[in-house]
Amino acid sequence: MKAPILGIDLGTTNSCISYFQDDKAVIIPNKEGARTTPSVVAFTERGERLIGQVAKRQAVINPANTVFAIKRLIGRKYNDPNIVNSRELLPYDIVPAPNGDIRIRVQNNEYSPEELSAYILLYLKECAEEYLGMPVREAVITVPAYFDDAQRQATKDAGKIAGFNVRRILNEPTAAALAYGLDKIDQHHVVAVYDLGGGTFDITILEISQGQFRVLATAGDSFLGGEDFDNRIIDWLVQSFFEETGIDLRNDRMVMQRVKEAAEAAKCELSYQLETEINLPFIAVDSQGPKHLQMKLTRAKLESLVGDLIEKTLEPCEKALHDAGLQPHDVNKVILVGGQTRMPKIHQTVGEYFKTEPSKEINPDEVVAVGAAVQSAILAGEVKEITLLDVVPISLGVEIRGARFVRLIDRNSPLPTKKSMVFTTVEDNQRTVEIHVLQGESERAYENRSLARFELTDILPAPAGIPQIEVSFEVDTNGILNVSAIDLASGRKQSIRVHPSSGLAREEVEQLALKAASEAEEHKQMEQLQQYRKELEELIESSEKAYHEFENHLEDVEKNAIQIVFQNAKQALSSSNLKELEEAIEQVRRASDIITQAMFRMNFDAGDSSPMV
Repeated sequence: MKAPILGIDLGTTNSCISYFQDDKAVIIPNKEGARTTPSVVAFTERGERLIGQVAKRQAVINPANTVFAIKRLIGRKYNDPNIVNSRELLPYDIVPAPNGDIRIRVQNNEYSPEELSAYILLYLKECAEEYLGMPVREAVITVPAYFDDAQRQATKDAGKIAGFNVRRILNEPTAAALAYGLDKIDQHHVVAVYDLGGGTFDITILEISQGQFRVLATAGDSFLGGEDFDNRIIDWLVQSFFEETGIDLRNDRMVMQRVKEAAEAAKCELSYQLETEINLPFIAVDSQGPKHLQMKLTRAKLESLVGDLIEKTLEPCEKALHDAGLQPHDVNKVILVGGQTRMPKIHQTVGEYFKTEPSKEINPDEVVAVGAAVQSAILAGEVKEITLLDVVPISLGVEIRGARFVRLIDRNSPLPTKKSMVFTTVEDNQRTVEIHVLQGESERAYENRSLARFELTDILPAPAGIPQIEVSFEVDTNGILNVSAIDLASGRKQSIRVHPSSGLAREEVEQLALKAASEAEEHKQMEQLQQYRKELEELIESSEKAYHEFENHLEDVEKNAIQIVFQNAKQALSSSNLKELEEAIEQVRRASDIITQAMFRMNFDAGDSSPMV
């Protein structure tokens, strides 16, 4: 069997992996047997790195070194307003890198969001290789449709660090539509994918017809998701406790982690019941003794706490429909994606807005990974009857004189796409032109996201306004931008594959990839060592028990040989040499065979033999 291309949903709260086999997508369970993995990375005092559920379980006692919601940080700057406003809600420390990027500080080390995301991807890769019994090297990784170029590049870098050849960066709503429409390619649907995950919100309008999946428009908010819903509950709990006791729980990270977990659990419970009790005993202490947090949260109260967040999702819906030239009633199928869409109020609001009952036929936690696996099968040639046409989510252009923004590629332009525009100089005999590449919707350049700067040099001397500089933008199927500029008079050209002004340099990515591969090999060897030691320890215990029971039936030479084997095997338990452990296991097994033969001799001597048939 050829190694498949994996489909990976790298989520804010949970991640999921899938691959395509026998005309369907198969979810790959993690090492604990779960179908999704918490997107959590933790570091212990002993320097051990934990991923997934095991990292999440110890968060209460190790909050400062347990990193969650990494996806909200990837590809962003430290001074991003969303990051500034949410720093105090994070139990771990984030600090600025020299270039203004974000670094997460844990156990006296600093990590980029790309590196931490790579650890999650590396764990998923290990799970897939263990499940499939072969190495995997290629993957399709999904991102929110409204991720900008910097966030897409950073996600691709995370995949490279984890050892993947990332074949495609796929928009999450588009992946969901692929999963939904795989068995409906001969039908015609206008589909709205409402994707509210742990950290981001996207709305995508697609048309499915005769095997063609055509994205008409997309919009969203890359900093709106289930984490914000959790934070509203946290704020309510902390403020209520402060008003009652005068104690501010925010001063204690360990306490706040307990509150966060209780808030998340309460939110999930209210998706299927009308009220829940939040009990956190011994949450604080004052001069009068220990204090307990005990509060009742109703579904109605939760809806009042987050009502504006739900309403906030409708503005991008209006924007996407407007760009697609449609009205809500033109949509005949609504797909809900992301765990937060399990909230009944969201289900109700979306149904009322689009005037149709949202589909419940696909699992919102797994649908994106399933769609990524379908895209993988398309790339591998296993699915030939589907064509996918995606769009540019955010407008792209350059800065011109007066700090104005000129669009070259409008949002929702079909992918891949290429556009050119001719510019000129603003000074006499100007020899150099700086091209400042931006992404956004504002007419003011400084209000948009800076992606890159580069220079076109050695322009032929001429009066201002005479030279003609043709700037070309080309966006590939991953939504990643290439820019070129040419002096039409001299033919001199400069081009770059846009690597955002934020993010890791290519050399850093390569170094981290080598480091991650080395660490993965060490980790694999350590797991093998632990497995061998456990196997040897259990084998020694059972063999010694059998030896003491049947030693009277052994020859003296056998007794001596077995005792030496046991002695050597116990010494081998502390060894870090795999070959030595393998040999010890084999020796104990042979000793066990001798003991077994003695047992049979005893039974034979006692006349305990089975009748012949």
